[in-house]
Amino acid sequence: MAEKKRIMLIDNEEGICRMVEAVLLDSGYAVKSYTRSFEAVEEFKAGEWDLVISDVKMPGVDGLEVLRQVKAKDPQIPVIMITAYATVDMSIQALRRGAYDMLTKPFEPEELLYRVKNALLHTKLLEENRELREELAGKFRFDNIIGASEGLKGVLEKVEKVAIRDTSVLITGESGTGKELIAQAIHYNSPRHDRKFVAINCGSLPESLLESELFGYKKGAFTGAREDRKGLLEAADGGTLFLDEAGNLPMNVQKTLLRFLQEQEFHRIGDTTPVKVDVRILSATNADLKGGVKGGSFREDLYYRLNVVNIHMPPLRERREDIPLLAVHFIAVQNSKFGTRIKGLSHEALEAFCAFEWPGNIRQLRNVIEASIAMESGEYLSLPVVAQFIDLPEEASLELAGSDEGDYTAALARFETDYLKGLLRKYGGNVEQAAREAGMNMATIYRKIKKYGIRKEDYL
Repeated sequence: MAEKKRIMLIDNEEGICRMVEAVLLDSGYAVKSYTRSFEAVEEFKAGEWDLVISDVKMPGVDGLEVLRQVKAKDPQIPVIMITAYATVDMSIQALRRGAYDMLTKPFEPEELLYRVKNALLHTKLLEENRELREELAGKFRFDNIIGASEGLKGVLEKVEKVAIRDTSVLITGESGTGKELIAQAIHYNSPRHDRKFVAINCGSLPESLLESELFGYKKGAFTGAREDRKGLLEAADGGTLFLDEAGNLPMNVQKTLLRFLQEQEFHRIGDTTPVKVDVRILSATNADLKGGVKGGSFREDLYYRLNVVNIHMPPLRERREDIPLLAVHFIAVQNSKFGTRIKGLSHEALEAFCAFEWPGNIRQLRNVIEASIAMESGEYLSLPVVAQFIDLPEEASLELAGSDEGDYTAALARFETDYLKGLLRKYGGNVEQAAREAGMNMATIYRKIKKYGIRKEDYL
């Protein structure tokens, strides 16, 4: 059985403490309440609590001071502030001092539970990300590979085995799955880790330029060659050269590369003297190289030289359990980069993320997070915002398609309002039954009722 989450509750009103404590205890949390804030601060020790809920306005040590002292002892602890007098200035102060959330009195029990669950889930995901980064840093000295799915674990097991063996590796997978990150992980866990990792995208350069970039050239070899120039193979001497989109290598470059792999030497363009270097070749492709061999666009002998070991990166749709971890990681990156304070995805947005197919894989997920943060005005990335960048589930899309409302967000709000009113009317205001039919939890229903200002007279 999982250990109960430990919550410290601080409020000088005994009635509020009893009510909140009862709600949390009924939901399986371990709770200890304090009516004297100074005692709570004295007893608080890092690692002994999973969450702090504190009133703002209290005699003696007020809530903002509680927040400051608690965060000084445990910077990672989430703190939810409760107040009956929420102002913009107070909220800004609390958030700047590290509060996770603000809850305004009076509040429904379901609203409290929803906020508590979000805070604990957010902390859990951050902790899982931290542990994964530490594990990967220990193995690969690399911290940008995020995930805990079986598919990714299989990839990393292969990385660990092949990294120490100085052999060629072909990394396959759809665009945006993180093939270059895997190539870097191989390099940084190899005996070559203290030398250069040099990458080139073989599909982004014209044939003539690609050849000179890889192998260099002799002065006078062609118009504009005013001096001798080393290529990327020489620049990577002692280290690793990563050929991204290797399926785009032109035939003349394939021939020269094959000779290098066989002899560990090559000629610069226009030079007759061979150049010997010690370079490990890693390559990646989202194309069918076997099909290229059969079709005559890719040399069979080069294919087998590059594909001594194959590592296949699974698409994101096959590792859906990694989506919440990746989302939290990218949100944290964007918050750090732009100074935003997005706390995560709303429940509905996360469900949409996990249901979406992600044809652009991790790259697309990162871009959608960045775009959504730019458009979001709330604390969580909401469904109306993320729906501007990914497809909604079919039912919601059909309803919205028939709307003549020009503003997509307003159309979605109208759809949800009408839908909820109809459900509540159908069940005589019974939120539990309405939530069951909608496939939502009760806290989500209560939150939407509050969000859209739905009154009892609207459905009874």
